[in-house]
Amino acid sequence: MRRADRLFRIVEYLKGRREAVTAESLAAEMEIGVRTIYRDVADLRSSGVPIIGEAGVGYLLSRDYVVKPLMFDVEELDALALGAQMVESWGDDSLARSARRAIEKITAVLPDGLAEDANRSAAYACSSRSRVPIVIDLASLRRAVRSRHWVEICYTDESGRESRRRIRPLCLVFIAPVWLMAAWCEARKDFREFRVDRITNMTITDEQFRDEAGKTLGDLQRQKQKP
Repeated sequence: MRRADRLFRIVEYLKGRREAVTAESLAAEMEIGVRTIYRDVADLRSSGVPIIGEAGVGYLLSRDYVVKPLMFDVEELDALALGAQMVESWGDDSLARSARRAIEKITAVLPDGLAEDANRSAAYACSSRSRVPIVIDLASLRRAVRSRHWVEICYTDESGRESRRRIRPLCLVFIAPVWLMAAWCEARKDFREFRVDRITNMTITDEQFRDEAGKTLGDLQRQKQKP
């Protein structure tokens, strides 16, 4: 969890409590160490968050403290709603559920007028018949990109030739209606882009890779920018 997300969660957790919360309870809730809680509370206080209490006693958030809600204009709400619908239409099931939850969270903290605008979007994205079927688990591949796990695939190219590849998955790119996976291919010793719908089998290994010069996403992006 990013530190900024953790600090936000601590404030949200304290907001819902009427009695002091011990550092041990906070640490268990956030799945971090007690010392980290002490540091986080000190940082929140120094930034102006009125947390009452002390180590060994417990912490309580002043009832006078109000976290200002995120504010959007109508155009921004249309953009967010449309983007979430596109993710629902073209992403994997897990990503689609996350998109719906994100919109629900945003709508929940909006003033009534803006909440109505969010539910009355001027633009919509619907599922398309041109969606290309994918046989592998796209969500698992997406997580392998984030966790940097080596992936082994069976791939069929446009000529129908099959091959097995061991790759470093670097990112997923959506070019409607196709998902591409940019990767470093060990067999070719170079960057390759694989159409995800042409991957017939996939194994996410237990091995994680480390960044190596010439094999990273940044290297691929710089390569593509060359004239």
